[in-house]
Amino acid sequence: MPFHRFEEYENVLLTPHLSTALAPVIEGKYLYYCLNQKEAGTGSELHYHPNELLIFVVQGKINAVVGKDRRIISPGTFVLVPPNARHSMKAAEDGPCAYLYIKDQTWSVVGIGADEAPPEKAMSIEEANTFHDSGEAENRQKDPSKSQAIIDGIPDCYYPLLSQLDEPVGVGRRVVWIEGERSALGFYELPDAYDERIDVSPNEQFLYVLQGHMNAQVGNDQKTVGAGDIIEIPKGASYHLESDGKAPVRFVAVRSNAALEERIDRERAAAAE
Repeated sequence: MPFHRFEEYENVLLTPHLSTALAPVIEGKYLYYCLNQKEAGTGSELHYHPNELLIFVVQGKINAVVGKDRRIISPGTFVLVPPNARHSMKAAEDGPCAYLYIKDQTWSVVGIGADEAPPEKAMSIEEANTFHDSGEAENRQKDPSKSQAIIDGIPDCYYPLLSQLDEPVGVGRRVVWIEGERSALGFYELPDAYDERIDVSPNEQFLYVLQGHMNAQVGNDQKTVGAGDIIEIPKGASYHLESDGKAPVRFVAVRSNAALEERIDRERAAAAE
C-alpha cells in the first residue's frame, strides 16, 4: 500500500552504540524514510556515513553539528548532510525532538563513529543492536587516522523553510526544491486549489503532510490524506494529488534522483550475478 503513518510502525534503535534515536523505518527501493525521535538532552555522538542524509525538523529544538558548523534548529528547518560529512543531532535540554530522517540506500541507516574507519560492509539495524547488546561496542576499535569523516570545507547545510510549523500560510503558492547529490527535498505551501496528475513518476518519492487535506491516488489506491499521513510513490507509478482550496495545504516531499537509482540498480544487479 502507498499510504502510511509512522504510528503504524515499530520504533527501533537505529545505531544504539552511537545514538539514542528511536525510529520507525519505511524502506523504499532507493530511500530509507524514518522519523528520528530523541528524548531531551540525548542524541548522537559525532559520526558519519557514506550515504546522503536529509533532515526536516517537526518537533522540538536540536543542537545540530555538521562539519564544524554548530546551530540550534527548530521545526521547519531542513538540513542537507553530504555523504561522509561529520555530524551530530541532539535534542535540546528543554524537551524531546523529532525529525524526518531520509537516507539513500547506498549504505544502511547505521552510522560510523567519527573516530573510526569505515567497515568493509555496513551493519544492518539488527546487527547494530546485537553489537550493542553484546557489550562489544564498548571495546570497538577506534582509528581516527583511517576515518573518512569530512570535517572542513563543508558549505552551509541549513535551510530554514518555516519559522514554525503552524506559521500563517502566505497568499501565494510556494514550492521550493533543494537538490542534493543523490536526493532532494521539496516544500509545498498551497493556499488555493491544487491538481497534479503524473502518469509515470520519474523517481521514487515520499510525501509527508504537515497541514490540510488532499485527495491522493497512487496507481489504483486512493485516500484522503491529512497531517501525519505519508504517501509513497514508487518510481514509474502514476499518481494524482488534488486539494479543493477550502483550506491551505502544506507538505514536504523527498525524491531520489536518476544517478542514485542507476547506481543502486547497477550494484544490485552485480551482486545478484
